[in-house]
Amino acid sequence: MLNPPTIAAPKTDKDDPRLGGWLRSEVENPKVVIIGFPSDEGVRRNGGRVGAAQAPDEIRKALYHMTPDAEETKLFTQLLEHAMDIGNVQVKGELADDQEALADITASYVEQGTIPIILGGGHETAYGHFLGYAKAELETAIFNLDAHTDVRPLKDGKPHSGSPFRQALKYPDGWAESYLVAGLQPHVVAKAHVEFIQKEGGSVLFRDETNITSISGFFHQHSSDRLMVTFDMDVVDQSQAPGVSAPCTNGLPVDLWLTAAYLAGRNEQVTSFDLSEFNPKYDRDGQTAKLAALTIWHFLLGLSQR
Repeated sequence: MLNPPTIAAPKTDKDDPRLGGWLRSEVENPKVVIIGFPSDEGVRRNGGRVGAAQAPDEIRKALYHMTPDAEETKLFTQLLEHAMDIGNVQVKGELADDQEALADITASYVEQGTIPIILGGGHETAYGHFLGYAKAELETAIFNLDAHTDVRPLKDGKPHSGSPFRQALKYPDGWAESYLVAGLQPHVVAKAHVEFIQKEGGSVLFRDETNITSISGFFHQHSSDRLMVTFDMDVVDQSQAPGVSAPCTNGLPVDLWLTAAYLAGRNEQVTSFDLSEFNPKYDRDGQTAKLAALTIWHFLLGLSQR
C-alpha cells in the first residue's frame, strides 16, 4: 500500500544536522507522520495541467536538506525525534480507490492522535485526507487556504480536484462539521459555489479579506475539537509559486502563507495537514519546491511549540 521514499537522506555531521537525518520510516510513539499522495488524476479530470503527481518526492528533496530551527533548536529536534516519513501511497489511477487507500492510512494515525502531514498531489488529496476522519468516525472542521472553493459537482459521477469539499460536506453522517475557505480570488469563483458553502453552514474569505488577523481569528475561535487543514499552493502569487497546477495572478504573499502554516502548527485543534497542487513540471529553479518544503518546515515549527 506504501512505497518508501526514494530520496536519500543528505550526509550531515553533528554540527550541521539536516531534517532528512531524522525522518525515519518507523519510530516509537510517533507524533507526526509524513505521507505522500502522488496523484493528479483529479487535476486531469478537472481540466488542469498535470504534473502534481511528481510533487511528494520533490518536496522531500528540499525538506530533507533543511536544518532544524536555529532559534528553537531543542524544541524542533524533540519533535523530529518522534517524526517519521512512511513514503507514498501506491496510487493506481482509479481516483476513488486511491483516495480510499489514503483514507485508510490517515484514519489509522488520526485515531491514535498522530498528526499526518500529507504531501499531494492534486487537491483531490483533500478528499482522501477527509475520508480518513470519516473512516475513523471522527468529526472535524475543515480549513482550506485556496484561490478556489473546490466545491464543484462530480463529473460524470467521478471525483476530481475541484470537488473534494462538496464531497466532504455531503458525506453521510456529517463528519465534516464546517468548512472555511480563505484566499479566494473573486474572478475565478462562481457565486453559486459560494452560496452552496454558506447554505451548508460554511464561510468564505476572499483574497482581500485574508490576512493574519482573519486566519488567526479562525484558528482560535472555531468550536470544533478537531481541525483538518489543507493548503493549496495555487493561492500564492505566481511570481513566488510558478510551479502549480493553476497559477494565480494577484495571489497571497509568501510571508502570509508561511505564517498561516506556522499558526496551523501551533494550534492545538489542528489534527492533520496537507499541501497540494505543487507541480514540479512547471517549476522554475526549484522555487516552488523550496516554498512547499518551507511550508512544511513552518508547520513543524509550530507543532514543536505546542
